[in-house]
Amino acid sequence: MKFLKEIGLPVIIGLLLAVLLKSFVLSPVRVDGPSMEPNLTNNERVWMFKQASVKHLSVIVFDAHGEDPEASAGTDYVKRVIGLPGDTVAFKNNKLYVNGKQINQSFISAAEGTTGTGSGNWTLQSLAKQYGWGNNVKVVPKGEYFVLGDHRSVSNDSRYWGFVDKDKIAGVVKVPFWTGDKQQRQNINSLGY
Repeated sequence: MKFLKEIGLPVIIGLLLAVLLKSFVLSPVRVDGPSMEPNLTNNERVWMFKQASVKHLSVIVFDAHGEDPEASAGTDYVKRVIGLPGDTVAFKNNKLYVNGKQINQSFISAAEGTTGTGSGNWTLQSLAKQYGWGNNVKVVPKGEYFVLGDHRSVSNDSRYWGFVDKDKIAGVVKVPFWTGDKQQRQNINSLGY
């Protein structure tokens, strides 16, 4: 009985706290694929904070099944939030605009920000029409988000299949201090407005 009190009880409490922490606060995530390069790389391990608020330029984890028609059940994507509910999003002359304001994309190179962005210029309305994911779409719908990968030429994102429902978002990504370099950590952890 003394053994249970001295060792067993603290171990049980520790395990219970770990389960609660993982279930409600944070969870480790492994990045799969190159769509978030150069800021997140394939097989990189990061943390997902489940209660963090989603802002412009936040990097999120979400359940892609039902959002991307090609995503199977249990598939999570990691992407950057560009448009919040009610926002307009456009790409004109190799520049990204949200609500008519040019977005500073210093977190990626000019090539990563422009290569593979489609036919040069687009709006939510032109993307929706081109890819068949909505009629008369002019703004990001209520309760939904427009997301892009940082490496646009290889990213399968909102440009092709539309918006991410708020209920599909699992959490916001943060890079621990022991991975990546200072700039990469800042490009994930410190952006957002």
